[in-house]
Amino acid sequence: MHKDGDVILGGLFEIHFFAVFPDLSFTSEPKQPVCQGFDVLGFRQAQTMDFAIHEINRNSNLLPNVTLGYSLYDNCIQLGIGFRAALALVSGQEEQVDLPETCVGTPPVLGIVGDSSSTRCIAISSVLGLYRVPMVSYFATCSCLSDRQKFPSFFRTIPSDAFQVRAVIQILKRFGWTWAGLLISDDDYGLHAARSFQSDLSQSGAGCLAYLEILPWGEDPAELRRIVDVMKKSTARVVTAFAHESHMIDLMEEVVRQNVTGLQWIASEAWTSAAVLQTPRLMPYLGGTLGIAIRRGEIPGLREFLLQIRPDLYHNSTYGNNLVNQFWEHTFECRFSPPPAGWLEAGGALCTGQEDLEKVETEFLDISDLRPEYNVYKAVYSLAYALHDMLQCEPGRRPFSNHSCGRLQRLEPWQLVHCLQKVNFTTSFGDQISFDENGDALPIYDIMNWLWLPDGRTKVQTVGEVKKLPFKGEELTLDEDKIFWNFESKEPPQSVCSESCPPGTRIARKKGEPLCCFDCIPCSEGKISNETDSMECTSCPEDFWSSPQRDHCVPKKIEFLSYHEPLGICLTTTSLLGTFICAVVLGIFIYHRSTPIVRANNSELSFQLLVSLKLCFLCSLLFIGRPRQWTCQLRHAAFGISFVLCVSCILVKTMVVLAVFKASKPGGGASLKWFGVVQQRGTVLVLTCVQAAICTTWIVSASPVPHKNTHYHNDKIVYECVVGSTVGFAMLLGYIGLLAILSVLIAFLARNLPDNFNEAKLITFSMLIFCAVWVAFVPAYISSPGKYADVVEVFAILASSFGLLVALFGPKCYIILMKPEKNTKRAIMGRGIKS
Repeated sequence: MHKDGDVILGGLFEIHFFAVFPDLSFTSEPKQPVCQGFDVLGFRQAQTMDFAIHEINRNSNLLPNVTLGYSLYDNCIQLGIGFRAALALVSGQEEQVDLPETCVGTPPVLGIVGDSSSTRCIAISSVLGLYRVPMVSYFATCSCLSDRQKFPSFFRTIPSDAFQVRAVIQILKRFGWTWAGLLISDDDYGLHAARSFQSDLSQSGAGCLAYLEILPWGEDPAELRRIVDVMKKSTARVVTAFAHESHMIDLMEEVVRQNVTGLQWIASEAWTSAAVLQTPRLMPYLGGTLGIAIRRGEIPGLREFLLQIRPDLYHNSTYGNNLVNQFWEHTFECRFSPPPAGWLEAGGALCTGQEDLEKVETEFLDISDLRPEYNVYKAVYSLAYALHDMLQCEPGRRPFSNHSCGRLQRLEPWQLVHCLQKVNFTTSFGDQISFDENGDALPIYDIMNWLWLPDGRTKVQTVGEVKKLPFKGEELTLDEDKIFWNFESKEPPQSVCSESCPPGTRIARKKGEPLCCFDCIPCSEGKISNETDSMECTSCPEDFWSSPQRDHCVPKKIEFLSYHEPLGICLTTTSLLGTFICAVVLGIFIYHRSTPIVRANNSELSFQLLVSLKLCFLCSLLFIGRPRQWTCQLRHAAFGISFVLCVSCILVKTMVVLAVFKASKPGGGASLKWFGVVQQRGTVLVLTCVQAAICTTWIVSASPVPHKNTHYHNDKIVYECVVGSTVGFAMLLGYIGLLAILSVLIAFLARNLPDNFNEAKLITFSMLIFCAVWVAFVPAYISSPGKYADVVEVFAILASSFGLLVALFGPKCYIILMKPEKNTKRAIMGRGIKS
């Protein structure tokens, strides 16, 4: 097809399905191949280019005073024919064709719209690129064509397979399909798609391939059986196919034969709209297919233009009307005169040329789903806008030689390549058209869904789109409520090698298997994972611990001897009870202070001893409750000073008893002068001050401090007071022990004094209890963890305090209250007088 103009654009289209090559003989002239099998849709694409050029020529704002022409060739879906046609277009050399202007031959074209195949575009662009002739494809998707080093003048209005692959991966990610099979055709289209798919899938971490199979060309039943058997045995429920329509037809025959159902198919743009696969026989298997489709567009006025097509009844009109005649014969199933032999006898009709296109059902006039045609339309306009920009330039503003502009009388293809790279316009349908540095237009695809209607009809509906925004990434938009799922649940299927690891677990890879196949290992104690499919478990902060589900950190339990727990309540009650008893005993002694039994046992030291015991009972309360800086410092100081005060009183009392006994003997009166009231008070004060000095030195040099101990229990924080200085703590206990031992020894020496009521015996017994308690305390304290160390210390304080209180004051209170007749001087001294 040819139309003359000031500038000629070339076009390569699939008008016939195949070509018959005649036998070549060395003795005769080679004959041209014969193209057969008329393709209505390919013819409509060629007519769309014709329409676009007519529309541009009528547009006064685009290429004013310039008329576009065209030369369109049929490639017959053959590489050799398409390659020859492209060379003829750019060289202007072809068989002579008489034009209305009586010129011979066609001039070289400035740019080409086509081809429809990646393989043919690779071959043609490799040559055209040498001469910088621009080629704008409307259907070639191979990502390899984006290589500007190999294809410097190639452009396209259809997205590359690299984007189509990313679009498919976006769908996989949207539905969580991490385990999918991949089928490809054995050509540039399939092999490059597989390479991109594997690379992008791995980099995005969206999933893994369960298998990758290459569909054979032609009939190969054994290979197809093997491939379908792999699909049948695989656990992958999703199958993505980057293949041609013919491959899918052969494959689906074997799928039907083996009855492989329950698969979710994802179709590439090559077979998304294949009506031959949308049959009642195949829809039980292919229903619900999600496909990537070329962007649908609207071209106002195209249908009216197509209706104007009329055959050439006299075969003497413009070149190319032979194709119109073939279209007419194909559409109305008739033949022009003279018809083939036997045509009329077989019931065939003659074409009149007056048939009405509107009264016949033909997909030629169905412009409701223009996809490749819309790309052809955009390709023609891209070349027109580039040419317009080149002709409208201002001198001195172009990067051509001497900063000149292109002239209509001497246009160069390489100049058009430069302008094409800068094209930026918006179609009437609202799509922005521009090319990136690789010659790829801003990509956009429609997402299609194969719907199987209840009445058995099929429908392919648009359910979303995926596009790349300028300066942004891909954007997937899906209307999931419209999607038909060919499963009983009417929900999207699950297709994973391993179920997702829930929070609280981590992924453990299986050796030798794909990344999507793994085990889920629970996080160890103290670690969590709060996301699905976590690769690692993270440790909780120091003061936190993992929850039982290991999915979040919770504050660690805080443990200390509390007033609110049963043990703390019991010890507090006991401490207060001991304090109360001391107060009662003190009251009894004060009330009966004039009685012989009180006076005979040094009432002042007894009062001091009761006060010190009360302090001993009260100091145990400092060990209960949350440890703080002041309680840690005070507890041991109060404990140490209180007990030294107590033991000092007992020691002095014992020494006084022993001195009184010696004074009763001849010549022993001088010993009493060392144990007067002042001396007794001074001795107690000095002994207590020594302990106070020890405590002060300890607190100043290495003070006890509260400490969060996490070594006893991983999930608990044990609040405790560390002693700060072990030497200081040992000196405090050692000093108490030293005074206690001295008291025991002196009391032991005075145990057989001849008094009726010998207090030395009581002191000996009480101090033995005291020493026994504290000797047992040391190993128990060292081996007790956390709050139990405080429990042991409080128990030792209370036990020793009660031992002293009961042993020293129990018998006296018994006599005072229960046996007052014995509370006389005679009764106390009686036994001593008799002896």
